[in-house]
Amino acid sequence: MDLEAVTTHPEATSRPRAFYELTKPGIAGYVMITAGVSAVVSARGELPMATALHTMAGVGLATAGALSLNQYVEREADAVMHRTRRRPIPTGRVQPMEALAFGSGLLLTGIVYLALTLGALPSLLTAASGLMYHGIYTPLKTRSYLATLAGAVPGALPMLIGWTAGSGAIDPGGAAFFLIGYLWQLPHVLGLAWMLREDYARVGFTLIPPGGARSIGAQMVASTALLVPMSWAPTLLGYTGTPYLVGATLLGAAFLASALDAAREMTDARARKVFFASLLYQPFLLGLMLLDTIRL
Repeated sequence: MDLEAVTTHPEATSRPRAFYELTKPGIAGYVMITAGVSAVVSARGELPMATALHTMAGVGLATAGALSLNQYVEREADAVMHRTRRRPIPTGRVQPMEALAFGSGLLLTGIVYLALTLGALPSLLTAASGLMYHGIYTPLKTRSYLATLAGAVPGALPMLIGWTAGSGAIDPGGAAFFLIGYLWQLPHVLGLAWMLREDYARVGFTLIPPGGARSIGAQMVASTALLVPMSWAPTLLGYTGTPYLVGATLLGAAFLASALDAAREMTDARARKVFFASLLYQPFLLGLMLLDTIRL
């Protein structure tokens, strides 16, 4: 997820506030919730409260660290793009080496915390997510559209991390959750990439696929169309019931309708509708999962 969650105002110059902004707290908080819900569903609603809290805390720390490091790595591009030039590093409120130390410390703390509280598997997956985010996705952004496809992997891994925290294993349910997160990421990121295409072009980010608007529309439709049957997996595997299945189908149909509309004619307004549909889709889907799992 690459949406700016906090708008920086001129008066927001305090050091604590600057470091807080560096973590993109809106995104980090949402990822924490995603991992927590995944853990609860994997345990069929019988997850100990301590496990849920450890999952959310560890994933939150690691995510905040990874997002802070991203701002260190992309500080020069951030200073050029209109959307990011008011971030803490371009405005001088945080020095680059401070951001490097801060982000590295948070990421490592999150990984170690998960290892100590939940075991090796969630910790290793979190480390793999950070490595792929910074070692593959970020360098690819200026080289190939494959960055979009690669970046959806660390974007979806929190669902699998949470799943393993609750179940202790990577099983069919965990794989399904990961794929739900992966397929959701694609229209979400593509909608944003179209809206910000001029800003991205300024710094050479190649997040628009070959073929431009036509290709983006086709990929939005393909990923949302696949997402609908994939969202049935929790019920087919016995983790949720009919209420979730019906709700997931309706949500998926609405999401797909927005993608079909954009594919007919890709405009900023229609891409924005897909993007905001994605922002509504996943929280509602996770909410349905949680409620149905606890009910069962």
